[in-house]
Amino acid sequence: MTTTALNALYQELAPCTSLDLNALLPGGIQREVGHFNVFDIADLWDATRLRPATPYACRSFYKISLLRSRSRTEYAGQTINIEPDALVFSTPKVSFEWWPAEAQRGQFCLFTAEFLLPVLGGGTPDELPLFQAGGYPVFQLTPAETMRATAIFAQMHEELASDYAHKYDLLRAYVLELLHLGQKRQPTTALHPAHSAAARLASRFVELLEQQFPLTTAQQRVPLRTAKDFADQLAVHVNHLNKVLKESTGRTTTDLIGGRLAQEAKVLLQQSEWTLWEIADGLGFVDVAHFSHFFRRYAAVSPGAFRTLETAPV
Repeated sequence: MTTTALNALYQELAPCTSLDLNALLPGGIQREVGHFNVFDIADLWDATRLRPATPYACRSFYKISLLRSRSRTEYAGQTINIEPDALVFSTPKVSFEWWPAEAQRGQFCLFTAEFLLPVLGGGTPDELPLFQAGGYPVFQLTPAETMRATAIFAQMHEELASDYAHKYDLLRAYVLELLHLGQKRQPTTALHPAHSAAARLASRFVELLEQQFPLTTAQQRVPLRTAKDFADQLAVHVNHLNKVLKESTGRTTTDLIGGRLAQEAKVLLQQSEWTLWEIADGLGFVDVAHFSHFFRRYAAVSPGAFRTLETAPV
């Protein structure tokens, strides 16, 4: 993870706790390969009273969350209702939005790909089934599994605060235990895909779609906007791409692209001061009218109304 990305993360988290920026950084982390940290969600919730919709943009870290309360997430164009108790796996390749439905309890840890290098034999988290693009990130746990996951997070907190010289080796082991807990909950078909070529194509499509985001400057433009654009880039016929995505996701290529464009539009309307014209232009629309017509299909309100609603005091 770059220094800039880390600073951005902790600048967001520092106001959510009683700690200053330096105190949030784990001791000895600068001497480690990669980065790791763990947080209690209730502490952040109580300090900030999180807004009803919290966007999670593409970053440089992976995240494992134990969610003990009800919420909802939009992940890769899918809307998923999350019930207590759930283990959620997030990859920087796919951004998502999260809507808490009540006061939140739970834990989450975040880490970079480099952090797991010593235990993955030179591989990356992206090669694990849980973090592959196009996968399903939410797993409901049994009471016994919830107790085990809770214990693992408690050990993470305890070890991170310790002065044990090899504590990061232990923390990597705890992360691996959570990964195995999640993989046990995956269907066998997800761990051993029967149609590997189709699965690879769907995964490559999602990766290609996500690589276009986030838009960070008003000068950026989304280069791929149509099913044919993606098919050409992936060197397949557009009909074949449509068939594979329909079978693997239940949605059309056009709908998946549109859903991701709408998701990015919501983030820009919420978090940026860009004009509607700049947002429309960056997302590839010829004018604000076309953008507004498109946005209404996904949000049921105009972009201007959505921005007003989302920025109103709570």
